[in-house]
Amino acid sequence: MTRRDRMQIMVSILNTCTRGANKTRIVYQANLNFRTVNPYLDLLEKKGLLQVTEDRTTLYKTTPRGLELINNFSSINEMLNL
Repeated sequence: MTRRDRMQIMVSILNTCTRGANKTRIVYQANLNFRTVNPYLDLLEKKGLLQVTEDRTTLYKTTPRGLELINNFSSINEMLNL
């Protein structure tokens, strides 16, 4: 089993949040823990790739810019056959 790099982790988080997700769903879907997910969520929000909404619960949703990053990352992986 190989370790994922930061970019793979961030794309995994963005994929999980395409329809909106709470932190628990992100942790389980992206295979992270609650301690390591926070810096990624903060970074993705600051870069405008995730939108955070707080109603009754906090939900994270991938922005159009985040969706563009997912598509670009997938294209690069296909070109490199990864």
